[in-house]
Amino acid sequence: MAVLVAGATGNVGRHVVGRLVEAGQDVRALTRRPGAAALPPEVRVFEGDLTRPETLPPALEGVRTMLLFPVGEAVDEVVALAAKAGVRRIVVLSSAAVTAGYDTEYHYPVEQAVERSGLEWTHVRPGEFAVNSLYLWAPSVKAERRVVDVDLDTPGTPIHEADIADVAAAALMDDRHAGKAYNIAGPEALTHRDQIAAIAAAIGEPLRVEEVEPEEAREFYRAQGGWAAENADFLFGFEDYSGETADPTGATSGVDRQDGGQLQDGERPAGGEAQEQTWEEPDIPWLTCTDITGGPARTYAEWARDHVDDFR
Repeated sequence: MAVLVAGATGNVGRHVVGRLVEAGQDVRALTRRPGAAALPPEVRVFEGDLTRPETLPPALEGVRTMLLFPVGEAVDEVVALAAKAGVRRIVVLSSAAVTAGYDTEYHYPVEQAVERSGLEWTHVRPGEFAVNSLYLWAPSVKAERRVVDVDLDTPGTPIHEADIADVAAAALMDDRHAGKAYNIAGPEALTHRDQIAAIAAAIGEPLRVEEVEPEEAREFYRAQGGWAAENADFLFGFEDYSGETADPTGATSGVDRQDGGQLQDGERPAGGEAQEQTWEEPDIPWLTCTDITGGPARTYAEWARDHVDDFR
C-alpha cells in the first residue's frame, strides 16, 4: 500500500518524501504543479489541489496512510474521499498553537475533521520553525549583513524542518503513533541573539544586529516585502492569532499560528506562518524528535549550516 504526501514540495514535505523513499515505501506526492516538483524518480507525482477535492481520487487510490497539509477549505470532503479510497490513517501537519488554545480557525478544524471521520489519526504540532528566520532575516543578511529585530534576548526553541519530517514520516509508517498529538520543539533554548550568532558562524562573517521597537520593526519588514511584509502585523504584536488588532506590548513567548516551513508550492498558506507574535505560554508538554523517533534532534547551528547558501 502507498503513502500519500500532500504539501510534498514544501520544506517539511520534501523531507518527508525523502524519509519515506529511504525506508523503501511506495510514495506518492500531491502538488498543484507536478512539472516543477523535482522529487526523487521513485516518487509518483500527482496533480491535485486540496481546495478542489475532485482532483484527488487518482492520487488516493491504493493509499494506506496520508500526510495532510493544513488547508481548512473543503477539508471534510477531502477526508471523506480519503476514507472512501481506503486510507487507514491521516497524519496532520498541525501546530502547537492548537494545544495552547490559540488556534481555533486554521489547524484545529483540520484536526477535527480527521478525528470525526473515524480514521486513525496522528497530529504533529510543531512550535517555532527555524526556517521562519530564513524568511525574516535572509534578505537583509544577504544584502547588508544586517538583522533588525525586537526582543533579542527572549528565548525560544526553534525546530529544524527535518526534525518535523522525521516525526511525520514515523507516524505515517508506524501504527504505534496512531491517536497521538505530538507537540515538538528543537533540542535547545536559544535567544534571537544566539540564533543570529549561529547564522554568522555558518556564513563565516559578522552580522550587524539592531534591536528596535515593534513599530520600527514592523515598518522595516513591511518595506522588505515578501513573507515578512505579509506577516509584519502579526510578527510584531499588532495583530492577534485570529487577525484582530492587538497591543504589541501585550505578552511573552509564543507558539506558531502557521509555520513558514509548510509553504506548499511556494505560496503562503491561509493564516500566515508568523512566529514572533507573543502570548502567555501555557504549560505545553514539549517533545523533541529524539523523544518520538529515537533519532538525533538537530540543533539550530546545524540548521544554519544546512541553509548557509540561503544567507550568502
